[in-house]
Amino acid sequence: MKVKIYHNSRCYKSREALQYLEDQGIAFELVNLIQTPLDEFQIKQLLEYLKFKPEELVRTGDALFKEKYADKPLDDQAWLKILVDHPNLIHRPIVLKDDQAIIARPLEKLKDWLNN
Repeated sequence: MKVKIYHNSRCYKSREALQYLEDQGIAFELVNLIQTPLDEFQIKQLLEYLKFKPEELVRTGDALFKEKYADKPLDDQAWLKILVDHPNLIHRPIVLKDDQAIIARPLEKLKDWLNN
């Protein structure tokens, strides 16, 4: 099983998922979304694995989103640009296993998913 976790070290839920993988002895590749931002192609790949539309990956409750984008009509390309320009607005943690991915919140969701 090949596992990759996309995470933000400032996010408690990301740290929790990371700790769980370590505690279980699951080998993984770590991608810090802030230090190594994803490009549009990488985001599109993740969206395919997640089976999400671009807007489903955006943290629309975040103050930055509300301030800059809440009142604007957005198409898929605009949503992608938000994800590329503001990696802190990407829902996390994202855990990729082979060719499937989930937003690993709450932690129980990650546990169940890895065991199936």
